[in-house]
Amino acid sequence: MDYSSAITTLQQADPILSGVIQQVGECQLAQAQQTGDVLACICRSIIYQQLSGKAAAAIYQRFIGLYSSKALPSAQEILDTPDELLRSAGISRPKILYLKDLAQKVLAGLPEIEELDQMDDEGIIQTLTPIKGVGRWTVEMLLIFRLHRWDVLPIDDLGVRAGIRRVYGLPDLPDKQTVRSLGEQWRPYRTIATWYLWRSLELG
Repeated sequence: MDYSSAITTLQQADPILSGVIQQVGECQLAQAQQTGDVLACICRSIIYQQLSGKAAAAIYQRFIGLYSSKALPSAQEILDTPDELLRSAGISRPKILYLKDLAQKVLAGLPEIEELDQMDDEGIIQTLTPIKGVGRWTVEMLLIFRLHRWDVLPIDDLGVRAGIRRVYGLPDLPDKQTVRSLGEQWRPYRTIATWYLWRSLELG
């Protein structure tokens, strides 16, 4: 995926972010893109919520291991799985509720990836946030990593807020309005700016 035009636009629009881009180097966002259907993507997001990547990955693998196919279960299989078996994989009781609500909504006719792809970002957010445990941030991650939308700015994301605080020398984490206002200069490539803010936290 060619991000060169996005990077040029961002560098011209924001000299401070331009410095981060120079330090981080080539955008590697394409290498983090996900595959799979809506059930697979949101299952993973629910399990990963509020956990470190390492802990979440271990629980996710135990979850997959509950099923003989060693692949993501179907919506019906999730509904048929006893709660205690899901607990044995390390999934909390609230997340079990979220997974089963997701499965029920998939069976009831939740739009597939191809259908979501025809909708605008806000329409997708309104379609998916009625699922228990799925907030705006979770859908924004789907927009970025599965639907490859280039103008998503997750204003609630702690990494984005920490990146802005560090890069722009703020005394505290910025509030939502500050993130939103700062992000206006990054349109229509706020996803790419987001990726660079995440990477800025890894710089020495």
